[in-house]
This record gives sequence, structure tokens and C-alpha cells, in this order.
Amino acid sequence: MSIWEAIVLGIVEGLTEFLPVSSTGHLTIASKLLGQSIDDPSITGFTAVIQAGAIAAVIFYFWRDLSRVFVAWVRGLVKPEHRGEFDHRMGWYLIVGSLPICIVGYLGRDIISGPLRNLWWVAGSLIAWSFVMVLAERVASQARPLTRITLTDALVMGLMQCLALIPGVSRSGATISAGLFRGLDRVASTRMAFLMGIPALVGAAAFELQHAVDGDVGAVATIVGTVVSFIVAYASVAWLLRFVQKHSIEVFAVYRIILGLLLIALLATGTMAAT
Repeated sequence: MSIWEAIVLGIVEGLTEFLPVSSTGHLTIASKLLGQSIDDPSITGFTAVIQAGAIAAVIFYFWRDLSRVFVAWVRGLVKPEHRGEFDHRMGWYLIVGSLPICIVGYLGRDIISGPLRNLWWVAGSLIAWSFVMVLAERVASQARPLTRITLTDALVMGLMQCLALIPGVSRSGATISAGLFRGLDRVASTRMAFLMGIPALVGAAAFELQHAVDGDVGAVATIVGTVVSFIVAYASVAWLLRFVQKHSIEVFAVYRIILGLLLIALLATGTMAAT
């Protein structure tokens, strides 16, 4: 992989990791347009590893929140009187909510990096999940802020996040939709989507690191893609949190449908191969 290709894919990852449009779907499409074999272990490894840049961006952005939650969680472990504090409970919510995708992702890793790496899957998922996002917005009461989140909310969002292992669904789109279905407001759902993604993305990046470095991609391209991803992802996180304060996520659903239909047209006419 050339440096400019790594930069392009880093930009795509940074822009799409936290927007509800599916970073995996976009990276798969972009990799194919660049002439890469999308089911090559080194390419799938590279796309997983450059997520580390996006992870670093969200950790950096939410550093104060994360450090406060961690301290409160540890304090509650040793001092029972602190276990009712919101930040202590939030620590458990993030752990419980992150477990499903870590377990399912590990058990289904061969399917995820194999048969699902097909642009027909991406196109179908882009379109299908768009209707779920629209429904979530239409039925959402948005009655509860983040301070009123429950363990059940976190578990439901975590289970829904597993669907994002299908390229085209979108991890943030799945978790935000789940939060809206549960009655959380849009900002609370989005913040939880960001925070719950950290363990899943760290696990995926660590697991795929060797494939990316040892394959045709190389260490330099991997580092460049990761750095670019960090810069772009940080801006994306800041922008999306401001956007969802006053705007619906339905606009992303419209974009996903248009992209999905365009992709189907390219595949159906033979302009682009599915794998």
C-alpha cells in the first residue's frame, strides 16, 4: 500500500468511524476503488488497526470524563458507600455494554473478515439500517439525559452494537438508534455510542495488528493511516456532538440510502466487483 492510499483510507476512517454511516462499509468501498483485495487479511487488518487513531481521538476528547469515571469506579470497588454515585455506575455500564460485541466479534471473526467482506452485504446493510435509524428518530421520546441511563439501557445498546459487525450497519448508528429506542435523548445516545466503542475498537485493532504489519500494507503505511485517522476523527467527534444537539440523524439515513443504491447500481452493471 502506498502512502497516499494510506492517507485516503485514514481520512475515510476518521470521517466515518463515529458518524452513523458505517466506517467499515466506507473503508471496504474505498479499498475496492483503490484496487485492493478487500478480503486480503492484510487489508482487513489495516482497516482495523487505523481505527486506533479514531480510538485515540475519542479518548483524548473525553479524557476528563473517562478519568473521572475510572476513579469513581475503582473507589466504589473498595468503598461501598460510593457505589451509588453516577460515575461508578457508569463504569459498570460501559463494561457491561462493551462485553457483547467483544464476545461476538471474537467468536465470529472468521465470518466477519471473510464472507461479510462483500459489497452486496455493504449495500444491503447501508439501506436496511437506514430505516431503523429513521424509525428510532420517529418513535424516540428523548425523555432521559445521560445521568438517567440504566444498566438495561447499556446492555441493550451493547447488544445492538453487535449488529455493527456486519459491514454497512454502523456501530455508532446501531448504538445511537438503540439509545433512542430506549428513551434516551440524542446527545446521551451519541456520547454512549462513542464511549462504548472504545473497548471494541481497541480489541479489533490489537487482534488485527500483526496482519497489517506483516502483510503487503507495511508498518509505515499503517502508522500514517492511523495518524491521519486520529486528526480527522477528533474533528468528527466534536462536530457530531454539536450537530445532534439540534438535528435529527435522519439526514445520515438519506445519505446511506443514496450510497447503497449507487453501490447496487455499480455492482449490478458490473462496473464494480463485489469482492
